[in-house]
Amino acid sequence: MTAYPQMTAQERKEEYARVLGRFEELKAQGLKLNMARGKPGKEQLDMVSDIFHLMQNPEDYVSDGIDIRNYGEMSGLPAAKRLFAEILGCRPEQVFVGGNASLQLMYDTVSKAYTHGLLHSPRPWCKEEKIKWLCPAPGYDRHFKITESFGFEMVTIPMTDEGPDMDAVEMAIADPAVKGMWNVPKYSNPDGIVYSDETIRRIASMKPAAPDFLLMWDNAYCIHEFEGDYVPFPDILSECAKYGNADMVFEFASTSKVTLPGAGVSCFACSEDNMAYMEKLLTVQVISFDKVNQQRHVLYLKDKAHTLELMKRHAAILGPKFRCVVEGLDREIAPLGIASWRRPKGGYFVSLNAMPGTAKRTLALCKEAGVTMTGAGATFPYGKDPADSNIRIAPSLPPVAELEQAVEVLCTCLKLAALEKLGV
Repeated sequence: MTAYPQMTAQERKEEYARVLGRFEELKAQGLKLNMARGKPGKEQLDMVSDIFHLMQNPEDYVSDGIDIRNYGEMSGLPAAKRLFAEILGCRPEQVFVGGNASLQLMYDTVSKAYTHGLLHSPRPWCKEEKIKWLCPAPGYDRHFKITESFGFEMVTIPMTDEGPDMDAVEMAIADPAVKGMWNVPKYSNPDGIVYSDETIRRIASMKPAAPDFLLMWDNAYCIHEFEGDYVPFPDILSECAKYGNADMVFEFASTSKVTLPGAGVSCFACSEDNMAYMEKLLTVQVISFDKVNQQRHVLYLKDKAHTLELMKRHAAILGPKFRCVVEGLDREIAPLGIASWRRPKGGYFVSLNAMPGTAKRTLALCKEAGVTMTGAGATFPYGKDPADSNIRIAPSLPPVAELEQAVEVLCTCLKLAALEKLGV
């Protein structure tokens, strides 16, 4: 097949008629398929639902001498702290274990900075004239929504194969109004990029002009390989401490894609000084999170080794789904010269860059044909992709048979949008 940009006008016209015919056939099937969010599929949820069979004996309600059914232990069960510390590579005393959503902990951290200031803040952020925030993009839409909701000016930082463009970051943090940066350092959302050791070193050794710069380290996919073995990753807390920045970073993680997204356990990790400061603020807000669920997860996951074994079972389900997407794009789109995409080995997304100026049109056509995708622009601050190019594909929810249909629809819509852009 000749690449679309190299086709003659007549060839493109004929190809458009052929592809449009297939699009109408797909539309007539009345499909209702969803690749919008990174949700685990039913097979994954069924696989871990035996977690509900635990807690059958009276002794299960006692952990380290603590009756988990009662008030107290606001920062989490010591056993849950030990589990997360082992997974993240930090110390238990650096871990705060919360409820089911790490996003809530992220919001609370930014909120506390806004209303009260952080440990080294000269004043609460709400009293600052202007706050700017660095947003590596493409990135996670829910991160951007948090900082947008507080009125921060979001500054887009381009992503590279090594992580955020650190030259751009280092230039930006010379401005004292720049108060923080979002990061998904391992299998980034949506690109699936793993930050390089050099990028991590440059981040950990940053010298921001703001004394209370907040490095938000969302390690959502820290053990989420679906191809190959587990890849160890540096502990950002000790890396920052090495360069005198122990108080700069808050790290977040959860079991949302390990056990159950709606009934998991989340945590943040930070320096001991930050922990003392945050506990003082949080004690006004909450007496304790769900310690019964924390104990349930301790009994179910046991330790890092057992957790990694469980992740291999998730990988056996997810791997074929990601291969389905990438192989479909390789087969249908690669020869046409109209898009590029990444080949992640972990995480929950495939990031596709369509021909500039065609992402919105592609996704509108997908919707018309019964396939729901993440909205165009969602992976950029304010929902505005300057190139109108990036498309986030979430293969995890549909069964493979449905995914094959959804990928065909996506490929057909990519072709139509590209041909329209080139002129038919």
